Amino acid sequence: MNAHDIKKLFPILDQNVNGSPLVYLDSAATSQKPLQVIEEINTYYREYNSNVHRGVHTLGTKATDRYEGAREKARKFINASSIEEVIFLRGTTTALNLVASSYGRPSLKEGDEIVISYMEHHSNVIPWQQVARQTGATLKYIPLQEDGTISIEDVNKTITGNTKIVSIMYVSNVLGVINPIKEITKIAHENGAVMVVDGAQAAPHLKVDVLDLDCDFFAFSGHKMCGPTGIGVLYGKKHLLENMEPIEFGGEMIDIVDLYESTWKELPWKFEGGTPIIAGAIGLGAAIDFLESIGLDQIEAHEHKLAAYALDSMSTIEGIKIFGPKSAEQRAGVITFNLDDVHPHDVATVLDADGIAVRAGHHCAQPLMRWLNVSATARASFYLYNTEEDIDKLVQGLVKTKEYFSNVF
Repeated sequence: MNAHDIKKLFPILDQNVNGSPLVYLDSAATSQKPLQVIEEINTYYREYNSNVHRGVHTLGTKATDRYEGAREKARKFINASSIEEVIFLRGTTTALNLVASSYGRPSLKEGDEIVISYMEHHSNVIPWQQVARQTGATLKYIPLQEDGTISIEDVNKTITGNTKIVSIMYVSNVLGVINPIKEITKIAHENGAVMVVDGAQAAPHLKVDVLDLDCDFFAFSGHKMCGPTGIGVLYGKKHLLENMEPIEFGGEMIDIVDLYESTWKELPWKFEGGTPIIAGAIGLGAAIDFLESIGLDQIEAHEHKLAAYALDSMSTIEGIKIFGPKSAEQRAGVITFNLDDVHPHDVATVLDADGIAVRAGHHCAQPLMRWLNVSATARASFYLYNTEEDIDKLVQGLVKTKEYFSNVF
């Protein structure tokens, strides 16, 4: 793949910010959108905007076909067995909350265990805290190694016969760590537990096969993989979804409504109450087409190359601390760091003055920040449209930042 050519497909990247060419290094927060995704959404609103599943007129039929066509694309994208296992929701957060509320809360009791890790995003921490509080179950954490990775030995020690749910992120949004999800799933199943995977940072960057992983639930968001905001997918094994109750009720998800009781539609629609996210789903389908035209293996290899280049280049800066594994092969295209005596927000502000967009803060991972013994960090995250030249500009900007604050203080 040629990142320079790919970059030309993203209109937003062809602009100056604060007088300098934009260098966008915040794709872990949200990715940019290629022209074909933007045009697909625009075409829906311009040419066949209509509700789905409700009418027999031409526009409604076309909208329904495109909406359900996007579901089939999502199914193939993660290699799910059936469209019945692919639920459209607002994003990963909504998906994880659905699993926690609809599966976790009814199935757990006092003495049961929920296992997560210290690196989890808040959306994979807070729902389980709530479920543990409501059911009396115990929330346990898999410890991290010094470099922020998870060891299988610690997984075996933490997961026990009392563990009923294990919920782990595939790729860390802070450390870039790629977790051994297949091995963790095997251990969870050997102990009779259900495996939930937060795939928000994995689906955009590497090939996902839920059948090979054998996970029970897998959640991801469209906006991190060149698609629109407000759309995501929950994959769940059919036998689990069939036994789960909806947590949102209204139109679309019903079969029969009587005065005092109602019945639900079959999967996956029983979890999609109200008018669904039609344009979002169609845009996600276009994003999947775009990514698959390039190839997830190619994207993963490109990001490993960028991560290796960034680790080498940034390590030459005096006073920089890089968090996470030292090897690019153990991480996705995320580099989280701090500069000595410079607050991460100041780092991001100075970089932004030169058109370089990075993230600063706790990255919705406050337990991990405490584990790292920091209040915040700066983060540069790469995607298929980034180049080594972008990293060179980042390094130059960080050197400039250090010099600026050295002169000020």
